[in-house]
Amino acid sequence: MTTKSAAAAARATVYGYPRQGRDRELKKAIEGYWKGRVTADALRSTATELRRTNWLQLAGAGINDVPTGDFSYYDHVLDTTVMVGAIPERHRTAVTGDALDGYFAMARGTQKVAPLEMTKWFDTNYHYLVPELGPDTAFTADSTKQVGELKEALALGLTARPVLVGPVTYLLLAKPAPGVPADFDPLTLLDRLLPVYAKVLADLRAAGAEWVQMDEPALVQDRTPADLNAAERAYRDLGGLTDRPKLLVASYFDRLGDALPVLAKAPVDGLALDFTGSAAANLDALASVGGLPGKRLVAGVVNGRNIWVNDLADSLSMLGTLLGLADHVDVSASCSLLHVPLDTAAERDIEPQILRWLAFAKQKTAEVVTLARGLARGTDAIAADLAANRADLASRADSPVTRDPAVRARASAVTEADARRSQSHAERTAAQRAHLGLPLLPTTTIGSFPQTGELRTARADLRAGRIDTAGYDERIKTEIQEVISFQEKTGLDVLVHGEPERNDMVQYFAEQLTGCLATRHGWVQSYGTRYVRPPILAGDISRPEPMTVRWTTYAQSLTSRPVKGMLTGPVTMLAWSFVRDDQPLGDTARQVALALRDEVNDLEAAGTSVIQVDEPALRETLPLRTADRAEYLAWATEAFRLTTSGVRPDTQIHTHMCYAEFGDIVQAIDDLDADVISLEAARSHMQVARELAAHGYPREAGPGVWDIHSPRVPGAEEMADLLCDGLKAIPAERLWVNPDCGLKTRAWPETRASLEHLVAAARTIRDELSRF
Repeated sequence: MTTKSAAAAARATVYGYPRQGRDRELKKAIEGYWKGRVTADALRSTATELRRTNWLQLAGAGINDVPTGDFSYYDHVLDTTVMVGAIPERHRTAVTGDALDGYFAMARGTQKVAPLEMTKWFDTNYHYLVPELGPDTAFTADSTKQVGELKEALALGLTARPVLVGPVTYLLLAKPAPGVPADFDPLTLLDRLLPVYAKVLADLRAAGAEWVQMDEPALVQDRTPADLNAAERAYRDLGGLTDRPKLLVASYFDRLGDALPVLAKAPVDGLALDFTGSAAANLDALASVGGLPGKRLVAGVVNGRNIWVNDLADSLSMLGTLLGLADHVDVSASCSLLHVPLDTAAERDIEPQILRWLAFAKQKTAEVVTLARGLARGTDAIAADLAANRADLASRADSPVTRDPAVRARASAVTEADARRSQSHAERTAAQRAHLGLPLLPTTTIGSFPQTGELRTARADLRAGRIDTAGYDERIKTEIQEVISFQEKTGLDVLVHGEPERNDMVQYFAEQLTGCLATRHGWVQSYGTRYVRPPILAGDISRPEPMTVRWTTYAQSLTSRPVKGMLTGPVTMLAWSFVRDDQPLGDTARQVALALRDEVNDLEAAGTSVIQVDEPALRETLPLRTADRAEYLAWATEAFRLTTSGVRPDTQIHTHMCYAEFGDIVQAIDDLDADVISLEAARSHMQVARELAAHGYPREAGPGVWDIHSPRVPGAEEMADLLCDGLKAIPAERLWVNPDCGLKTRAWPETRASLEHLVAAARTIRDELSRF
């Protein structure tokens, strides 16, 4: 191997691409199918065309081998469950129609069967469907999707590389199926699973695949010797197959650590590694194991998770160093581009100069191609690109958009006392109970109510000038009146205004804060057909004026029951935005916290006695490596307390978290010092309540009894059973009753029925407790 030959072989590729289409055609087709307005054939036709468009765009941009199999109707982990035949029996027998119906039943559930549990994909805001496995699980290969999509790409005359979730990551993401002992380890099924992967690989080889990518992101986490042994066995066996394509094992989101020597020695043909952020440590680690002689290295040097332009010169330097460590060095983004929007060209409202600081999926693809060309042909071949890139980076660094001296001075003046409540939790609890007068097992919702077509139309009409601000405000007032009236009639104890004026729980606030940019078309998949437009935190953050006080106080004027003020917390603001990368995250979090602190104080001054500051992303943003977590949790919990600690003792502070694994951050949840926390618990069967109890969590908590990410309406008896499970872990005087999450994505009929059942369940258990 020589540096020259490695450079000459440099190719450009990506691991995956946004699925939704330029105008979210996939979302519209799938939701149309669910409503019976789109046929299965029409949905499949839309999907085929979207894949074709993506592949041709990638190839036209200069990508040498396009990824296949990364496309999904809902989730790529769910697709893997189908591929290996691990479909739960309840889903096999409950649906008799088109195969798509069975697929979506696993994702969303039906009125008869519950869906698979859903949680976050590592430290991203993407949600995957958790495989349910047990000692009796029998795997069977079904490569229909993977082979079909490969053949589609090959028929277009393209070089294609199928992408699969690797067997070790698949098992590490799985959980014991319902009824299986909690200590069952899905990794014990590896030897049963590997022949299925071998069959899929053989099918792909027969269909024309030269390379197959096996994604193993779970190996960037802290792994036990047993985990590493499983990875060694998996790729010894798969690499030793005679009837297989070449294998490229990919990791991303962080450094590989102890897994790197295992994979470097495995009989596979290449590794794809992340070299961005903390994963840049992969460079020294790769050198320490002697590189990858005789193998292909795909170097992820363009960050696939943020939207800032790449420093081309810096990445080219990294690539130059890597040339001596492998037979072939190719260039890629650090992970699938699923996590960024599609194209900056659609953004007409962002100043052109600022737009040049940004790179969405299409622009990142161009960066990858440029770097591959520079690596293969030398810097002279991309001299103009390097000059333009230097100018864009300098423009951003020197821009007044990025720095506000007043904001920085205020953040620097924060003391430890600013992030602490004035009284202990026990003292606050007594004051709040006297002030609020709530019953045992108080009922509430998480915040949002259904965002109807009429509300979305009203927002569109306001933007288009078809109605004026006064007309829009009247529509919002009417919606709030209806939401308050419904909650009072249903019997909820702590009400919400329903958030009809909010487009998104992060974007709504970002649009009112300085230093933030909003996009028109920057859609990113969160789960299934749920897409969000993450704001861009480009500069120093402050709050020019109140953001929520008007509508919260209006709602309170309609009822004598307490109405919660609803805010998104500082950590979630960062996690669900694209955050500036030119200063530590903790510094940005403190700025956001101070802006939100002003809002909390204004809400209290306006008469709001219950204020909820949502932090669903606290666990999501937890670093994948244990060694990195203490620093993160220190600034993250401080930011929350800084937001909420300026209120009186009798003002009750709530927070909310959902769809993540909370067991390893219970101490951090305690450190938030919130008075009440509501959490997702329905799909996980009250697991989080047991985790709180094991920790000795002393505060009030509302583990959810209604899974709002499914269209099914749980009955009052089902919710009462969940409440009984919750009471085994949390005393009645500290237990709240609420859904798992906000109701924005649900329709009114299921919302009405489910909340009526929720209140009935609480009353039933309340009555039973009163007898003792």
